[in-house]
Amino acid sequence: MPIRGAVWSSIRNDIVGRVMNDSATPVMQFALSGGPKFPHRGMITLCIICATLLQSLDQTIANVALPYMQGSFSASYDEITWVLTSYITAAAIMTAPVGWMASRFGRKPLFVVCVVGFTVASMLCGAAQTLEQIVLFRLMQGMFSAALVPLSQATMLDIYPPEQRGWAMALWGMGVMVGPIMGPTLGGYLTAWYDWRFVFYINLPFGMMAALGFIAFLPDVPGSRALRFDWMGFSMLSIGIGALQIMLDRGQERDWFSSHEIIIEAILAALGSYLFFIHLGWARRPLIRPVLFRDINFSAGLAMMFMVGTLLVSSLAMMAPWLQTLADYPVDTAGLLMAPRGVGNLITIVLSGRLAQRIDARLMVGTGMIMEFWSFWIMTTWTPDVSQQAMIATVILQGAGIGLVFTPLQLLAFATLDPALRTEGASLFSLARNIGAAMGVSVVTTMMARNTQVLHETIGAAVTPFNRVLESFGMLNPMHRHGAALLDEIINQQASIIAYVDDYKLMAFVAVPALLLLLLMRPPRAAERVAAEPVE
Repeated sequence: MPIRGAVWSSIRNDIVGRVMNDSATPVMQFALSGGPKFPHRGMITLCIICATLLQSLDQTIANVALPYMQGSFSASYDEITWVLTSYITAAAIMTAPVGWMASRFGRKPLFVVCVVGFTVASMLCGAAQTLEQIVLFRLMQGMFSAALVPLSQATMLDIYPPEQRGWAMALWGMGVMVGPIMGPTLGGYLTAWYDWRFVFYINLPFGMMAALGFIAFLPDVPGSRALRFDWMGFSMLSIGIGALQIMLDRGQERDWFSSHEIIIEAILAALGSYLFFIHLGWARRPLIRPVLFRDINFSAGLAMMFMVGTLLVSSLAMMAPWLQTLADYPVDTAGLLMAPRGVGNLITIVLSGRLAQRIDARLMVGTGMIMEFWSFWIMTTWTPDVSQQAMIATVILQGAGIGLVFTPLQLLAFATLDPALRTEGASLFSLARNIGAAMGVSVVTTMMARNTQVLHETIGAAVTPFNRVLESFGMLNPMHRHGAALLDEIINQQASIIAYVDDYKLMAFVAVPALLLLLLMRPPRAAERVAAEPVE
């Protein structure tokens, strides 16, 4: 028995050493090194959900409060949108190195620092007195938030066995998906009943609970100090993403490529992205290991997650101003009308988690994308006169579609991925979702502004003093000052309605290519069997 025990100890130490050298995730190292089987898994899960909710909630909670911030800081609409885009851009840039940071410093220290930093930045956002200050603090928020979602996803995959990962991803998905959906509702009530600054102060209790929970319950495994950071790859990626986002945000204001600034930003975006991918293939230790993209399930899932991020955030960014500006709902009622979207999302996230081991995940993802397409197509018929019942039914359908996509997509994408690559893979998934969100918001807002201007000119061309139909309505007679002002207001409203319809059509057709990606993916069970077969 002593000899057998010594042999087993030697074998186990050898396995642990190999795992450590291969940069496996810290929680996996902890489990393989003989640690307990996660006695506090429930508490770790609760803290992970809190941390995930922190990150996802702040993507959209400030949307409803933007007009109030605009008044506080005396900012234009284009300037105040930096409160949203600065957060998304910083999170996108800082997501890529999450895998390296987790391996270098350890998952627990990184988790605690990011949660504490995010909470402090939230308090600073609430106390900001100028536009420059709040944009700076939102940048800090985005930087600290970048690691929260990928670390949470990788930890959930590590601490739950394969047969429970569908349910685990459903729990985790509640924080990721419900946060952006419930953000406008919560932000609307906080803004209406208290002050817009409370949309940032609300992060304090969640941040404190998550930080204390990670300190108490998350296994502490030291990182590898021998790892070196790929500064060249990170610099090129940051230049590419940052320049692209600035170009998308300022393009409409600067009349796109008639501006030298936009041309320079486009060149920097293209050059930074090109050099990053060239560096990725030639570097000895690149920021992102190319082996990740050899997994077909993961690569197809990455592209689909980009589309999901585009639909999730851009639809929310459009609906809040639609309700308040066109439909003329007060801020708290607008938030309440968006809440049913979260109800539909919760129902299908829980349902998909329970059905993950029984139904082909591709079928659930495909059904969810069809539901998304149909919900946006219904919204192309909306006018300010649409009933509240019709709006609620549509947003429930939309939320249910996203929820039906999210959990099965995680299972499909990570089914064949090496466990040692999970943290990097999760960071890329978060990066794709953030870039999709940033590009989606920029594209739909640009289209909205441009189409509204064009349509205003087109409709207004028929409004002249020689139009006898208008002369019969004294209050609309363009010959009088008040009649001309009233006509201009009506034309603006009609132009905005049509511009929103065009944006909803665009988002409807974004869901269509995602269905084709499902043809490249294998279901989790089949994928696991293929991955388990020895290679000849």
